Amino acid sequence: MTQPSHSNNEQTFIEHLEALRSMLINSIAAVALLSPIGFYLAPKCIDFLIRNSLPQNMGQLHYFSPMEVFIIQLKAGVVIAFALAFPFIVYQVRKFVMPALYENEKRFLGWLVSLATILFVLGAAFCIFLILPLIMKFSMSFSTAQLQPTLGLENFINLSAAMILAFGLMFQFPLAVLICVKFGLVKVETLKLARPYIIVGILILAAVFTPPDIVSQLLLGVPTWLLFEAGLFAASLIEKQNEEESN
Repeated sequence: MTQPSHSNNEQTFIEHLEALRSMLINSIAAVALLSPIGFYLAPKCIDFLIRNSLPQNMGQLHYFSPMEVFIIQLKAGVVIAFALAFPFIVYQVRKFVMPALYENEKRFLGWLVSLATILFVLGAAFCIFLILPLIMKFSMSFSTAQLQPTLGLENFINLSAAMILAFGLMFQFPLAVLICVKFGLVKVETLKLARPYIIVGILILAAVFTPPDIVSQLLLGVPTWLLFEAGLFAASLIEKQNEEESN
């Protein structure tokens, strides 16, 4: 009697592995197929980032090795291809996970993925259009007649990529608050009492994710704190709704 059950469990495990393999192959294939478009758009995106971020009196960026620009464009092309393939990758992940979820969990997952994507895009856009230009202007403020900046392309792109990723991730903060309250992991009142410690934690994370200067840390930490307060307000509404439904 136990042998068929063991066989069924083994078959189910193999089916899950096959579904995981299919998801990974399809996702990698999507990125690969879109890579030529990413490589084509990479120089245009890099030029836009430079024009948008650098003050006019800063001059031009420089590169210091023969293959530096080519390698940076290759990396940027892969990132752009991944961004273009992201909706398809999310679809593949949902397709893999959905059979194991209840109907209400499926709806919550769809809402969660959509909100996380929107918050990441907002964080990246906030960084590109506001924060990076401010950082570069602040950097330029130290220049004098005897001290002029000579910035390298690789350093600028690495800084931009790190800042964009940091803002995209830190903008998930209100979502984390909502999830914790939604699943009863923590009460809103507890979060309010722990606010000073959370603010310190935000500043520590901002210091980890940004270059070692106080301006970048504050430019990331202050918006994240405001987003935490927004998430706390939304979580209080959810908690009140849950209490009304339970009564």
